[in-house]
Amino acid sequence: MYPLLRPLLFCGDPETVHERSLAWADAAHRLGLAGLAARRPKPLPTRAFGLTFENPVGLAAGMDKNGAHVDALSHLGFGFIEVGTVTPRPQPGNPRPRLFRLPEKQAIINRMGFNNEGVDALVKNLERTRWKGVIGVNIGKNKDTPNDHALRDYLHCLERVWDVAGYIVVNISSPNTAGLRELQHGDPLRALLAGLREAQERLAAQRGARRPVLVKIAPDLDEAALHAVASALGAAGVDGVVATNTTIDRSEVAGLRHAGEAGGLSGAPLYGLATEALRRLRAHLDSSIPIIGVGGILSGADAVGKLAAGALLVQCYSGLVYRGPALVRECVEAIRRRREQGVRR
Repeated sequence: MYPLLRPLLFCGDPETVHERSLAWADAAHRLGLAGLAARRPKPLPTRAFGLTFENPVGLAAGMDKNGAHVDALSHLGFGFIEVGTVTPRPQPGNPRPRLFRLPEKQAIINRMGFNNEGVDALVKNLERTRWKGVIGVNIGKNKDTPNDHALRDYLHCLERVWDVAGYIVVNISSPNTAGLRELQHGDPLRALLAGLREAQERLAAQRGARRPVLVKIAPDLDEAALHAVASALGAAGVDGVVATNTTIDRSEVAGLRHAGEAGGLSGAPLYGLATEALRRLRAHLDSSIPIIGVGGILSGADAVGKLAAGALLVQCYSGLVYRGPALVRECVEAIRRRREQGVRR
């Protein structure tokens, strides 16, 4: 049905349509109709970060920033769902309009700016969630928190979401919070990772359960920067990496309407850049650290390409806008066929 609905959805303001789509998904869930949106794939269990995922295809952060729609979204067949990005205090994000479609290239540009209701609201929402699958929580810093105090924001979120998260992702790579990407480099990165690792071990001892902590990186790092990031992540002993966030590069969409809008570019034009960054990261990163591949997945072949580049799990978001719920099952089945051929990744 989605190919028939998409022209109608694309007539409206993208952010308004996004909000309404989530409301419709919630209504369908309450009425017991959510299962009609997509055929759930058969399980394809995958182990990573000490967790078992029902299948290796997840929802990327950004669609459900406040963790308010997990039960409805779970019907689309995801093996895991990542919510956020969430910050310690509520913030409105950047002024609207801040979300733009580039349908000629199956792309999206967003400059949302970590709009969310704050970590306390997200925790309450996840405490009410009934879905038993793996939920990741993506955490960030408030816009008005200086980078010198960023660790404080990340630690606050880490402690608050610990009991409701299956894993936690530290987002230091969004292009839509001024200066955030500076935390990916040098001493700021090492200090941030050290503080997070110390808190992770302390919370594991205090709460009686360990939570994997991952870091999400940008696709725009050059070779030297990527090598340095990989070294820092390995030295800190992070549990995993999410590769990658959106890009500020516009070479793939130059000349198109909205191509000049500020923000991060996602969708099909991101695929090559993100997958190459993933491949280079895998070459530099300790082999024991798993990677979630995200960025530009619009087909099962794209998902398999992420695994071939070194990912263990994959995530979709923008591809769902253009392909609809069927994309999830297509990706799972493509990965299943790869496994049946004897290729684990």
